[in-house]
Amino acid sequence: MNFHPVSSDHARQGQATFGMANLRSERTGLPFVVFISQKDGARHDVRVKVSASAKVRADEMGSYAARPCRHTDGRRLPPHEEKLLEAWIEKNIDVLTRYWDGEIEYTEDALGQIRTL
Repeated sequence: MNFHPVSSDHARQGQATFGMANLRSERTGLPFVVFISQKDGARHDVRVKVSASAKVRADEMGSYAARPCRHTDGRRLPPHEEKLLEAWIEKNIDVLTRYWDGEIEYTEDALGQIRTL
C-alpha cells in the first residue's frame, strides 16, 4: 500500500488534496491502478482516481464519480475499461462509500474489504 500526496499546486476541480491509497491490479482485478481516499472536506460525492501505473502525477490521473459511475476530470479510460471500472465500483460501492465518509477509518481496513472483479 502506497500513499501519494497530491499538492495543492496540482489540484484541479475533483482532484484530492490529501493522501490517496493505490490499489494494484492484483487487488482489484482491473488492468489499471485505482486510487481511493477519504472525503476530507471535498464538496462532491464518492470518487476514485485511475492511472496506468502507481507512479503518476496528479494531472495524469483520471477522476470518476462512483454514484453513478462517470468520468469527471483528467485522463479518460477507454470505453471497455470504463465498463470494467463501473462493474468494480458497483461491487465495492459499500466499502468505497464507508471509507470516503470516514466510517472505515483506516486504509488497511478498507483494503481488507475490497473485492476483485
